[in-house]
Amino acid sequence: MDVEIIGVMIPVIAIVFGCSIGLLGVWTKHQQKMAEMQVNTTAEHTAEKAAQYASHIQKLEDRVQVLERIVTDRGYDIATQIEALRDTREVDARPDQQGAGIPLDMGSKEKV
Repeated sequence: MDVEIIGVMIPVIAIVFGCSIGLLGVWTKHQQKMAEMQVNTTAEHTAEKAAQYASHIQKLEDRVQVLERIVTDRGYDIATQIEALRDTREVDARPDQQGAGIPLDMGSKEKV
C-alpha cells in the first residue's frame, strides 16, 4: 500500500511543483515590471524637479546680474543718495519746526 501511495504521489507532486514554478515566474516578471515603472516614475519626477530648479536658479542669476549692474554702473552713488534722503527726513521730522508733530503746551499743565 505504501508503494502504491508513493507511486501516485510522485506525479501529483511533480504537477504541483511544475505549476508552482510557472506561477513563481509570472509573479517575478510582475514584480520586475512594477519596479521598472516605479523607477521610470521617479526618474520623470526627478527630471521635472531638476528643470524647475534650473529655472529658479536662472531667475536668481538674472536678478543678481541686475543688482551687480546697478552697483557697478552707478558706483556707490546710491549710498550717497540714500544718506541724502535720510538727512532730508531728519530735518523734516524735527519737533522744533512749526507744524511738525503734536504741540505741547507746557505752561498749562495740570497741577497736582
